[in-house]
Amino acid sequence: MSEAASHHTTDEVLVERRDGVQIITINRPRAKNALNAAVARAIADAVDELDSSDDLRVGVLTGAGGAFSAGMDLKAFLRGESPDIPGRGLAGITITPPEKPLIGAVEGWALAGGFELLLACDLVIAAQTAKFGVPEVRRSLVAAAGGALLLPRRVPPAIAMEMLITGEPITAERAAEIGLINRLTPEGGALGGALELAAQIAENGPLAVAATKRVARSAADWSRAEGWQQQKKIIDPVFASEDAREGADAFAEKRRPVWQGR
Repeated sequence: MSEAASHHTTDEVLVERRDGVQIITINRPRAKNALNAAVARAIADAVDELDSSDDLRVGVLTGAGGAFSAGMDLKAFLRGESPDIPGRGLAGITITPPEKPLIGAVEGWALAGGFELLLACDLVIAAQTAKFGVPEVRRSLVAAAGGALLLPRRVPPAIAMEMLITGEPITAERAAEIGLINRLTPEGGALGGALELAAQIAENGPLAVAATKRVARSAADWSRAEGWQQQKKIIDPVFASEDAREGADAFAEKRRPVWQGR
């Protein structure tokens, strides 16, 4: 993979590539990175590129200016805009997350729809000063982009319920305690922490990583009996791949594997 970092940008979402890692930054700091239709479309386009590009192994989603995202842009909503992509959910990722791993890197607030974007991520790194919440019920709304549906699968159900029906935010420390986030970093360090984790993932066989993510994400939907059958369909092609042979050869020859993604 090339060492070079390349980027293309729309003003409100910055997308750059760095050593096989795609960094997507919501860049509306004055609006606390609230999600409008343009931001949603740009995030959806970025994850499509993540999945379709052989050079990219992992995505990192973050926010500019010390906040992750305060959720849906209510002013844009009142103008008739929606950050929902039909069939794909909020910003195109809540119903259909990318096949490749996505890591959330959180500074400051991740609220409402901003919090729900994190439920579409596989791993979350957060600064110790970050805060998380699903305050929808306080506006007589429902956390419909995955909050009510997915949070009880991510953390103990009673704790999910408390967050959902009180609307009270939690600290990063509490989020780490309940298993919502993987690692805490000092303030300002979330992106660095996420890139460290991304680099570890990017070393691994891309076919194996994608198949593993798919099995792990689908497991809760399968009965125990059908799980083995469903898993087999997903993993057999990986075991038969050139990369699997390369992994074994590289181990035997004490060298780093060179993945082809096939």
